[in-house]
Amino acid sequence: MDAKQAAKRLQALRDELNHHLYRYHVLDAPEIADAEYDALFDELTALEQQFPDLVTADSPSQRVGGAPLGEFQQVTHEVAMLSLDKCTTSDELQDWIVRCQGRLDQPDELSFTCEPKIDGVAVALLYEDGVLARAATRGDGQVGEDITANVRTVKSVPLRLTGSGYPARFEVRGEVYIPQQDFEAYNHAAAESGAKPMINPRNGAAGSLRQLDPKITAARPLTMFCYSLGWSDGSWQPQTHVEVIQCLQEWGFRVNPLLSEVADLEQCVTYVDDILAQRAELGYDIDGVVIKVNNLDQQQELGTVTRKPRWAIAFKYPAEEATTQIVNVEFQVGRTGAITPVARLKPVFVGGVTVSNATLHNMDEISRLDLRIGDWVMIRRAGDVIPQVVSVIDSKRPADAELVQLPTRCPSCNSPIVRPNDEAVARCSASHNVCPAQRKEGLKHFASRLAMDIDGLGDKLVEQLVDHGLVETAADLYRLQADTLITMERMGQKSADNLIAALERSKSTTLARFIYALGIREVGEATATGLANHFGAMETLQNADAEQLEAVEDVGPVVASRIVEFFADTQNVAVVTQLVALGVQWPDVAIKREQPLSGQTWVLTGTLEQMNRNQAKAHLVDLGAKVAGSVSAKTTQVVAGPGAGSKLAKATELKIPVMDEAAFLEYLQQHGIDTSQ
Repeated sequence: MDAKQAAKRLQALRDELNHHLYRYHVLDAPEIADAEYDALFDELTALEQQFPDLVTADSPSQRVGGAPLGEFQQVTHEVAMLSLDKCTTSDELQDWIVRCQGRLDQPDELSFTCEPKIDGVAVALLYEDGVLARAATRGDGQVGEDITANVRTVKSVPLRLTGSGYPARFEVRGEVYIPQQDFEAYNHAAAESGAKPMINPRNGAAGSLRQLDPKITAARPLTMFCYSLGWSDGSWQPQTHVEVIQCLQEWGFRVNPLLSEVADLEQCVTYVDDILAQRAELGYDIDGVVIKVNNLDQQQELGTVTRKPRWAIAFKYPAEEATTQIVNVEFQVGRTGAITPVARLKPVFVGGVTVSNATLHNMDEISRLDLRIGDWVMIRRAGDVIPQVVSVIDSKRPADAELVQLPTRCPSCNSPIVRPNDEAVARCSASHNVCPAQRKEGLKHFASRLAMDIDGLGDKLVEQLVDHGLVETAADLYRLQADTLITMERMGQKSADNLIAALERSKSTTLARFIYALGIREVGEATATGLANHFGAMETLQNADAEQLEAVEDVGPVVASRIVEFFADTQNVAVVTQLVALGVQWPDVAIKREQPLSGQTWVLTGTLEQMNRNQAKAHLVDLGAKVAGSVSAKTTQVVAGPGAGSKLAKATELKIPVMDEAAFLEYLQQHGIDTSQ
């Protein structure tokens, strides 16, 4: 191959690879398998090594990171990167709108855009003739740092634009961040390899962009949402912010699908509330909503003040991170005997609530954090997630900080604590029949909504019943009488009667729910459903050996051994027998080798009004579907209720079928699911 032929082939490879990068990292809709992409990339790099003079700035090979930098060069922004004014209430937002109206010649034409405020790192991208020429940090707003070599490694940033009509020279601004799932995966891998984990996604993104070695940045799971035009050469004259975002998307930039145009304060507040409700499900960290005047001429008319634009404001949500001090570390016992360290904290307001406890997972996590009693720590609470200790603030460690020691005896039953060599979790060596804490947690699990769904049997009542010696096993729950229950604290006659009625209703269940309710270690909802569908009857499952159990989808040697071990315990079998004798029943399952939704992936989003999310998920699992938490090209169907946001937008973008709740209920009924319960 001569140079002319190589140049032609290289251009074809670059175009094809950039197309597939866009499909994968921007649209999340790949068209080829990873191995096919790798083969094209290998061909590209081999040709570029053979013809180094033909390497171009927009080549996908330039994303892997070049030679380390000696230092970052300073960049003076042609138009300052301003910071936003903030508000936290609808009254403050209304005041801002009134101020905007008062400064405009035609305030009646005012409209706005709203979009999530990504908690990442602001970056400015300069494009010349459609090719990425420079990337810079915000810095102090006037002067930033040149991080072009690092940003080239971010696969969602186009090195060459697609389409046509873009200016010869212009700047796009956006936020580089790390998705939550990728952050967790990175830290998990770092912990296993002994590398230093990231403190949180935002710090991780900032640190990744300021690596002097671009190869390190290339190994970090960075992505980017572009949110505005910085400036352009004037050949492009968009009228609105919405038009800007639409054009950026056409030219290959990744933009947030949740951007919405709204007309007034009421619609702004509705959007702010909707995004707050979805915050825990977005898959990335946000700290509020950015609200902008949509018309660009009106933005110019409003201008700026003290380095802040008058035409935009950030509605800030309660912080999800805060600092506080570790008062003590206590150890709790779970239903499987797992010993979990729990940090007792000086109460601190975070994520909209006052937090006084945080999970520490296990002793390995305490070692990783190098945490001691008395330390000042950063804690994080996202949505309804249990608060977690993110990092220790070493500079504030008191001189008398104490090491955390794993107890040698169970705090509940005083049995020895053991830690098998292959497990990170320490456990009480006693069985649930001996350990009161395991017994309580097992009963709470048995009564939970996804198990036997015993309404009114709360955690505190379970603890009272065990402490008073009234309940030892799940079977004892069905022997309770109202006269006994009313002797419990805060339990009147009506509450007692209601609980007895709830216990009676719970006797009619399904085999899958019953298996899950037994609390067999490693057996979750999906595995319980798989076991029920495979064996069809409880007796068959009880008598199955490890080889027969491993024939069930997703049941491996470890899970199979847990099930065999559970039914080898005569006390466990006796409880199952007693439960059946007391009236707990379920229809035997017609053994299904192939279920209607087998192999399909469904996603639930928004608020379901006729049933809760767990019920809907259980019905889908019963039909053989996998229920995922995010939409991708592999998603089969999306069920969208009121308030559906990014998942619905992604489904629409990928042309994935969407049904509302009414259609979903009808669909379930067609497949024999009773939705009236």
